[in-house]
Amino acid sequence: MNNNTPKIECHITIENDGISAIDKLQQASGLSKQKIKQAMQKGAVWFTRGKKTQRLRRVKKHLKQNDILHCYYDEQVLSAVAPEPELIADEGDYSIWNKPYGLRSQGSKWGDHCTINRWVEINLKPQRPCFIVHRLDRAASGLIILAHTKAKAAYFSQLFRQRKIDKRYRAIVHGDFSVSENGKTIRRDIEGKKAVSHVKMLAYDAKNDQSLLEIKIDTGRKHQIRRHLSESGFPIVGDRLYGIADDLQDLRLQSVFLAFSLNHENDKKIYQLHDRLAI
Repeated sequence: MNNNTPKIECHITIENDGISAIDKLQQASGLSKQKIKQAMQKGAVWFTRGKKTQRLRRVKKHLKQNDILHCYYDEQVLSAVAPEPELIADEGDYSIWNKPYGLRSQGSKWGDHCTINRWVEINLKPQRPCFIVHRLDRAASGLIILAHTKAKAAYFSQLFRQRKIDKRYRAIVHGDFSVSENGKTIRRDIEGKKAVSHVKMLAYDAKNDQSLLEIKIDTGRKHQIRRHLSESGFPIVGDRLYGIADDLQDLRLQSVFLAFSLNHENDKKIYQLHDRLAI
C-alpha cells in the first residue's frame, strides 16, 4: 500500500432539509463526486437520523435537518475485489452458498462490498434482500446460509440458538491425529465461555505429516475450531494466526455439511460439498 493512499473520515451535520449528500461530502472530504458515489455503493457512507444509523447508498436520498452524514473512505478497502461465491441452492426465501477464501461474512464501517451478503444482493437473480444468519471466518471456506426475508432470517437464527442445525467441517492439520478410533472431544473454554468440539480423523498423509479431520461443534465461539486444534498441538494448515506464522497456504478449513428441518421433522434439508478438501 502506498503511504499516500487517501484515508478520510468525516462527520457532517445537515443544517437544512433537502441538502445534497454528495455535495456536502465533496465539500468536507475533497473527494470527487465519482469517488463519493463509489464509496456509497460499496458501503462506506452512513447517515444517522435520531438514534438510527445505517448505510447510505442512494445519491438522491432526501436528507433532513439534524441528520448526520458519515464518510469512511479508504482506497485500499474500496479497491479490493470480492472473490465470487458458488451458488449451491436457491430456495427462494433462503439460499446456500460455497463461500471462497477471502470473502467476508461481515463488513465494517469502511465498506461491505467484499461481504458475501452484499455480493449476493447485487448478483443473485431475481434480486432480493440478503441477511446473514451465521458466519464463516474470512480465511475459511464452505457452506453458508443466507436468508432473503426477515422472517426467514429470524427462523434460522432461532434454529441456531436451539442448536437444531447440524454443521460439519473438514480441516487439514499438521501432525498425526490418530488419537483413537472414535475421535476426540475437545472441551476448552474460549474467553471464559464454554466451547466444545468433536473431532475425528478421516485420513493421514505420512509423507507430509498431515491429517484430514472432520469436526462438529456444539458451540460457536470465535475461531473455535482453529483455536481448539492449535491448542491441542494440531494447527490447521495455512493458519498463520494460531498455527505456523510463515505458512503460505490458504487456510485448510471448510464447512462441508449443513442439515436442518423446516417446519417439521419430515422436511429435512441436507446440503454438502463432496471431496472439496482431501489429502
